[in-house]
Amino acid sequence: MSTITLRKSTASIVLEKKNLKNVSARVGLVLDISGSMRKLYREDVVQEVVERILAVASQFDDDGSLDVWVYDNEFSRLPAVTEKDFKDYVNRNILNNDSIHKFGRNNEPLVMEDVIRKYTEEEQSKEPVFLVFINDGGCKPGIKKFIVESSVKPIFWQFVGIGNSNFDVLKKLDTMEGRFIDNANFFHLDEIEKVSDEQLYNLLLNEFPSWLKEAKEKEII
Repeated sequence: MSTITLRKSTASIVLEKKNLKNVSARVGLVLDISGSMRKLYREDVVQEVVERILAVASQFDDDGSLDVWVYDNEFSRLPAVTEKDFKDYVNRNILNNDSIHKFGRNNEPLVMEDVIRKYTEEEQSKEPVFLVFINDGGCKPGIKKFIVESSVKPIFWQFVGIGNSNFDVLKKLDTMEGRFIDNANFFHLDEIEKVSDEQLYNLLLNEFPSWLKEAKEKEII
């Protein structure tokens, strides 16, 4: 049995436990590609992250596709990834792609603005968006503007901090004021590659169900 098949099975079990089996959602993944992430790209940790999140997307999305962005001080929208083409996705579309700006400094607001643009202007829908945002520290305080503004939109931001850097901005998400509803969550993993798929999916989907409930009540979705 292939790794992606096993991961889909694990994701399915976690979704069932959280009463998410019949939920339809678009799934996006934003990947930090600032200089401090270089080692994780070279050692295929990021490739594995793509595969692990794709397994979740395959449960939520009719065509099983995962939208992908990378960002440092610039950002790029990448081709959506599916089960047909996930192998070597990171090397093919990021590391070996000279048009992708990589290993600079991080600037989250730019890519967040593009995520919101895609899902609320270019592809308008009331279908919920589950957006996984990988960051290895030093997140810009400017993210608050976009989280607050998108709190009336069908987007849930799941931030994942990796490594041992400074996550002060992301740690304040739960107490962020000015939002229509709480639309963001954060957790931190020192080494994401050492966390089991089941643990990761449980953490990723911890607050999404409560957001879905409130977003339906407030007629956002």
